[in-house]
Amino acid sequence: MSILLSRASRVLVQGLTGREGSFHTEQMKAYGTNVVAGVSPGKGGTLNLGVPVFDTVADARRETGAEVSGIFVPAPFAADAIMEAAAAGIGLIVCITEGIPLYDMVRARAFVEDAGAKLIGPNCPGLVTAGEAKVGIIPNHINTAGSVGIVSRSGTLTYEVIQGLSQAGVGQSTSVGIGGDPILGLSFAEVLRLFKDDPATRAVVMIGEIGGSDEEAAAEAVIGREFGKPVIGFISGRTAPPGKRMGHAGAIISGNTGTAASKLQALKRAGAQVCDTIEEVVAAAGAAVGQPSSAAHR
Repeated sequence: MSILLSRASRVLVQGLTGREGSFHTEQMKAYGTNVVAGVSPGKGGTLNLGVPVFDTVADARRETGAEVSGIFVPAPFAADAIMEAAAAGIGLIVCITEGIPLYDMVRARAFVEDAGAKLIGPNCPGLVTAGEAKVGIIPNHINTAGSVGIVSRSGTLTYEVIQGLSQAGVGQSTSVGIGGDPILGLSFAEVLRLFKDDPATRAVVMIGEIGGSDEEAAAEAVIGREFGKPVIGFISGRTAPPGKRMGHAGAIISGNTGTAASKLQALKRAGAQVCDTIEEVVAAAGAAVGQPSSAAHR
């Protein structure tokens, strides 16, 4: 079982014929993802990488039964692409694009919520169900199927944790990069609830960073309320100078919320095991699922 994505999921790619869309679609197909359609306005009726291309998401969904969309569309058009997918009835939308204007994302997220769809991103690496399928840019070779779920705001740290776990012989169930922008789709809390109900996930690694209050909210609303599975937490940005924005657009501290200290305290109060390094995260996750290894993150 998996959350959100499986090898049976029918995936379309918005922006398939562009440079980034073509490259990452090829990687997605190589991993086993069932890519059934691409969408590039004006190029309908053509083929790219052996995948039929349509002018609109509605056409692609009607002809192929696509249910998941991966968006590799330039920032000025990405919010419209998100809303087009939601309007066409796509249930899961994964937007990789960074730099989408804030107001555009306010409108897009509201539209997605009204449509009853799920959005991952934007400005994210996407997700992968290890050994089954991926939508996004997480490297294929670092994933190993297993029982540790990962949810993260940082793409780079997502890769580091996945690779560290795999090197230690600890497999993953699903890895989800929710993105680092101020306006996002699925939150930490929402992904954690999916992991809570997933029998294939026995422990969860949660990778946060300074800025915003999403980590604190997840700790209070989900982890601290009979989550029932070990949660290993890591917060990046602890050494950021006070008052200085670091990293993602969402890494903005306001008052006493959003600081590394407040997030660490919230996670500890909720019962999560908080780690100081990626090596500690790997070791803790392995121990949580009964696969301790001295090979962790060599």
